[in-house]
Amino acid sequence: MAKVPAAVVAAGGLVGGYGVARWTRRRELGGVVLAAAGAAAAQQWKRQAGGKAAGALTVTYVAAFAGSHPLAKKVGAWPAVFGVAGAVALASWAVSDRRG
Repeated sequence: MAKVPAAVVAAGGLVGGYGVARWTRRRELGGVVLAAAGAAAAQQWKRQAGGKAAGALTVTYVAAFAGSHPLAKKVGAWPAVFGVAGAVALASWAVSDRRG
């Protein structure tokens, strides 16, 4: 079975977490998805790029989640979520995934 890149896991956690929270109307369920994907991505980041890179990418992931809220007031919820998910995926690929 092929390994899913951490960039996909992290972006999927941001998009999936928001989607679950919105469609179930249960923010805590969205938080579970967000946290589980973030933890899985962090493990891959640490294994592929080391602890410092994993820490920086985890901070980026959390900052993207937090930053999506004010951004959503300007551009809308889904565009904000997709925008920050893309930014996190790009950072993950640049720092960790392209190393293999």
